[in-house]
Amino acid sequence: MALPPSLRTSVTPPELELIASEQLVEIIPLVAMERTSFISGAYGPLRPPTKCKLPIWMATNLKLKKKCHIVPPEWLSVEFLQERLSQETSKEEFSQLPFRFTEVAKVLLDIASDDIQNPDKIRYLLKDIREARQAKSRQGLQMIDHNELSLANLCSMEINEIRPFFVRAMGVLTQVNRDTATDRI
Repeated sequence: MALPPSLRTSVTPPELELIASEQLVEIIPLVAMERTSFISGAYGPLRPPTKCKLPIWMATNLKLKKKCHIVPPEWLSVEFLQERLSQETSKEEFSQLPFRFTEVAKVLLDIASDDIQNPDKIRYLLKDIREARQAKSRQGLQMIDHNELSLANLCSMEINEIRPFFVRAMGVLTQVNRDTATDRI
C-alpha cells in the first residue's frame, strides 16, 4: 500500500509505537518465571504477586497470554488527564506530558484496557488533549519565525506530524530571507 506523500518523509505512527514499546511499565505477574535475557536486556524474575518492570513489548505479550496484569502509568488516569486538558485549554503553552504519551496510551488501551480504570473516559480525554494540542501547533506554526521556534513540551507524535510541513516552511523562509538579502545588496 502506498503511503500519502506527507507520511513518506516521517516515521509512521506504528513505527513510533514500536519505538515506544521499549519503555518500561509495571506489571503484576500471574506466573513465575526466571530471569530471562534478551538483546535489549535481562528481565525478571517474575514472582506473583510482586510487581516488576518490563518493556511494554514484553508486558503486552504476557498480557495477551493472560500471564500478567499491566499497571497503568500514573499519568494514564482520568484525574491526571483532566488536569492536563484544563491546562491545555486555559494556557498558551503546551502542558507537560510524557514524550511518548500518545503511543504508550494507544498500546495500553488496545491491549490492557481491562487493567485501566475508565478506559473509555481516558480515550475521550486523550482525544480532547490531542485536539487542543493540534490547535496550538497550528496556531504556533502560523506565527513561524525562521530565527527561532519554541514549542516546548511537544511530544514525539506531534513532532512527527508537523515535521513535513515544518521542513518545507523553513526552506521557503530561508529562500525568502536569501532573496531579501540579495535585493538589499
